Amino acid sequence: MKISYNWIKQFIKIDWTPEQTSELLTDLGLEVEGLDLYQSVKGGLEGVVVGEVLTCVQHSNADKLKVTTVNIGQDQPVQIVCGAPNVAAGQKVPVATIGTTLYTEDGEAWTIKKGKIRGEESHGMICAEDELGLGKSHDGILVLPEDTVVGTPCADLFDVENDQVFEIGLTPNRADAMSHFGTARDLKAGLQQKGINVELITPSVSAYHVDSRTLKIDVDVLNKELAPRYCGVTISGIKVEASPEWLQNRLKAIGLSPINNVVDITNYVLHDLGQPLHAFDASKITGNKVEVKTLPTGTKFTTLDGVERELHEDDLMICNAEKPMCIAGVFGGIDSGVTEHTTNIFLESAYFNPVSVRKTAKRHGLNTDASFRFERGIDPKITEYALKRAALLIQEIAGGEITSDIADIYPNKIEDFQVRLSFEKVTKLIGQEIPTETIKSILTSLDIKINSVTETGLGLTIPAFRNDVTREADVIEEILRVYGYNNIETSSKLNASISNASRFEDYKLQNVIGNQLAAQGWFEIMANSLTSANYLKLTDHLKTEHNVEMLNPLSQDLGVMRQTLLFSGLEALSHNINRRQTNLKFFEFGKTYHDYNGTREEYKHLSLLVTGFKTEESWSNAPQAKTNFFYLKGIIASILERLGITRYQENATTNDVFSEGLQLSIGRDTLVNFGVLKSKIAKHFDITQDVFYADFNWDTIIEVAKRNKIKFTAIPKYPEVRRDFALLLDENVTFDSLQAIAKKTEKQLLKNVNLFDVYQGKNLPQGKKSYAVSFTFMDDRQTLTDKVVDKIMNKLQNNFEKQLGAELR
Repeated sequence: MKISYNWIKQFIKIDWTPEQTSELLTDLGLEVEGLDLYQSVKGGLEGVVVGEVLTCVQHSNADKLKVTTVNIGQDQPVQIVCGAPNVAAGQKVPVATIGTTLYTEDGEAWTIKKGKIRGEESHGMICAEDELGLGKSHDGILVLPEDTVVGTPCADLFDVENDQVFEIGLTPNRADAMSHFGTARDLKAGLQQKGINVELITPSVSAYHVDSRTLKIDVDVLNKELAPRYCGVTISGIKVEASPEWLQNRLKAIGLSPINNVVDITNYVLHDLGQPLHAFDASKITGNKVEVKTLPTGTKFTTLDGVERELHEDDLMICNAEKPMCIAGVFGGIDSGVTEHTTNIFLESAYFNPVSVRKTAKRHGLNTDASFRFERGIDPKITEYALKRAALLIQEIAGGEITSDIADIYPNKIEDFQVRLSFEKVTKLIGQEIPTETIKSILTSLDIKINSVTETGLGLTIPAFRNDVTREADVIEEILRVYGYNNIETSSKLNASISNASRFEDYKLQNVIGNQLAAQGWFEIMANSLTSANYLKLTDHLKTEHNVEMLNPLSQDLGVMRQTLLFSGLEALSHNINRRQTNLKFFEFGKTYHDYNGTREEYKHLSLLVTGFKTEESWSNAPQAKTNFFYLKGIIASILERLGITRYQENATTNDVFSEGLQLSIGRDTLVNFGVLKSKIAKHFDITQDVFYADFNWDTIIEVAKRNKIKFTAIPKYPEVRRDFALLLDENVTFDSLQAIAKKTEKQLLKNVNLFDVYQGKNLPQGKKSYAVSFTFMDDRQTLTDKVVDKIMNKLQNNFEKQLGAELR
């Protein structure tokens, strides 16, 4: 939000520097993020003075140039070569002296330097109107009145306005400060706390009166819930033209472009008092009637930007007797606005329901200065006052007469808030006792009315414009920000409590696994929980009826809460691949959201996405190995093992996002689904390389990890013994079945079974494969002998031959 310092001074007389004021505003919670200089003429005409042309003769080497001598108020006149056709001796002219910086229409700076033009020295420049930024004329030099004093700075002559503009990072709850008046009100409170008593000057509307009642426009508010207060008045006989310079400067300083005097006044009052206004051309109000109502869904309406929009049944509209004219509180229509031909207007000032305005604005993708304020809640008590203020300005600048009484539809008045404040609670929350008189002074300076005073606290009435102050804690926050956070003493003693947290706390396990994955070369991503409902068309595993839909989505691409982490992860993969980063390993901890028959549930997940090569290209790892199903399976196994989960069942996954994959589970509890992502899903995100995906049910993982009991044993004193088998098996035999038979054959001494090579192809019978398997044995009580190990290996061989049809190669 931009706030003009000159503008603020209309409400509060202050002689502080802009830098001092910035510090105070920031202390008050209106954080000043920047301070910019505004000049009504860029450069401020610094270095440009009034000169008198003493002589003017033809240049000897150029037909279109003249050589002049000009008195600029110094000891000696200066020689200036000028190409203007109207330059002549005796004229008073603006002269840009050596070193002066001027600006082009596009804002490009250029500096006046001493030089020679066709052999004649030139010590400055006699300027045209456009060269100074005072207009667009370039027909010749600007000739000043004869009585203008030589040497006078042109900045004084043309009344150049210099202003400082604060860029305030306003928090959404501070609707009361979204105007110059509101900012000045806060500033007054801060100054009073520093012992500087200043008065807040409120613009007078005592001159307002009805001139005649010749143009009455009836107002009918049909939806009083969405429009709690609606005011309007007619002004006739106005002349629409450019605004005066002072008004244009006010708007330009805060980044607004002047349009015409009527529209500029409505914008001025909006930023002046925080009350949005709208002016309608009265001749376009059919039937001399304004109706405030909603219209059926699908009704067509063209807004000021020329876009035809389809209305929603909840959009509040300002209509005439036949058709809509304006989206209430958001945007005007193309056919009802003020033009240069307008002579009579209907001026609107209203308080619209904040929720309704926000939904409408987001629904149509509109964000205006008016909707910005209505959405956050304006002051319902200044609706009529702001209307009178604008009407008087229009009369002053555009002429005309007020030709109707003010229509003020306000059936249910918005009441102020009642809050009880405890002095004990103030001290407890702030951490320091603040004198009672100081508290009362601060509250009064914020226009908070003190109804009652007791030994224990205060009874307060909070004005309606402070819709963010409804609780005792909110009042205490107001006291603290005006009293000054920096004035609260720092305690010399620090009290802290130590909580006993389980090692299975979610965040602890996340840190453990996150650090492990990062050490293995994975990168953590954090994606938006909002996603597109269209993604569910890629899978039958998730159902659209289980979507948690946003009532007021920012866009169609962010219309629902995600049911899976997959699609947001694929968006991240696609983004990186499109930027030539093709070797990717991503993981994300996040939640999914579901609506099951009206019951909304959310679940925690860990997702892994990997694609490309395992490692980056290097001389030491050539040729590069691509990531594959077994690489991902190894990562998954390491995660589960780190959490103490080593025993689980493997089954084919039923999730249809995989072309092939596995599901790891314990009983009925599914731990993780993983596998090769279907190519059609990857291609939807413009990914043509293989993608491997794993989806951990993190809530289940935590519960299983809690049930796991860790047993500690002494480090074995005796060595391990390893033996290997090369087995010829049917190709449908799995390693799991082989491992299960081995562990069943020898339960005590067999410690590990490992598959270290798989071969299929040449020199093997059709339908066969070769497994190279290692077996590790160890006895905790004694050293194993070859006789014992050979006996076990014979048993293993016999069981493999009988149960699997294996052959020893």
